[in-house]
Formats: sequence, C-alpha cells, structure tokens
Amino acid sequence: MEPRLPTRSGAPDDAAIKSITRPDGNLLVYYVLASLMTAFAFPIVILPLVFKYYTLRYTLDDEGVSASWGLFFRREVYLTYRRIQDIHVRRNIVERWLGIGTVDIQTASGSSTAEMKLEGMTDYEAVRDFLYRRMRGHAAIPGASAATALEAAGEAPAGEARVIALLGEIKDELEATREALAARER
Repeated sequence: MEPRLPTRSGAPDDAAIKSITRPDGNLLVYYVLASLMTAFAFPIVILPLVFKYYTLRYTLDDEGVSASWGLFFRREVYLTYRRIQDIHVRRNIVERWLGIGTVDIQTASGSSTAEMKLEGMTDYEAVRDFLYRRMRGHAAIPGASAATALEAAGEAPAGEARVIALLGEIKDELEATREALAARER
C-alpha cells in the first residue's frame, strides 16, 4: 500500500507522488461493480478489466508521465509535461464511495477525450496539482514568469531560472531593436 499524500492541508510531497506506480485496490472493486451492471455480459466485461487492473502501471518522472497496461495487447502511453494542455479530476458516485478518482490528461491532439487516464488514484488532487506544477514549469520559456514557474516546480535552481529570465529579456530587447531598425529603413 502506498503512503497517503497530503492534499489540501499541506504541500504535496513530489517524491511520494513520483513513487505511485499502481492504482489503488479499490479500482478492482470498482471494475467488478461496473461489470455487474452489465448483467449477462459480466464474464465478458470483467476479464479485460481484471487483466487491465493487474497489469496497469504508472510512471511519473522528471520528464513526463506514462501509463501501460495489457496482457495480450500491451498499450503504453507516454506524455511529456510540455504536451499536457489540460487536467481534469473525475469521480462518479461509486468512485467517491470507494475513495478513488480518475485524473484525465488532455493534450492538443484535437481529440475530445483524454489522452491518458490515471485511474484508481486515492490522492487524485495531489496528483493533479503535481501535474499542473510540472505543466506550467515547462511552458513559455523564456521570461520572468517562466523562471518563477521553473523555480516553483523545482525544474531549475534559483540561479538558473534567473539566467533564463535574463536571456528572455535580452531576446525581447534584440527583437525590439531589430523591429526599430527595420522601421527606420522604410
């Protein structure tokens, strides 16, 4: 059993979030209950879900998040934090009763559904916040706000983030000078 993470009461521990590799055991209970709703199709529906539960693995590292599952047909999805566009937490009434949630991750792929789903998360809010911090830390480089985001996300030490911000300012001034010279020549 993985350690519970602080969510709203304290700062989330990134190391604890990165240590999440499996869904909570209540996800299997959820799969069984969902399969029972199909009545006569129960054996056909439950088998793939049981295989999915036992083979489902998550990896949250410094570059991105991945999920893999499947016994006969292995599926792996890897998203870098740069590609993440939006993150949603979804919990239906049964998931709320079981104390789990699903973190849906979307990219700019144009699909209306989530590119990746982290199912069976007990600390879904902490995972969502972790992903948001990482997503923002990788956006809009360079610039002062990016430097702050990088520092906050722990992506760059304070000195490196300031150098990136300074390089962003230099780039902006060079572009402004270039535009002024081009306007003068006209």
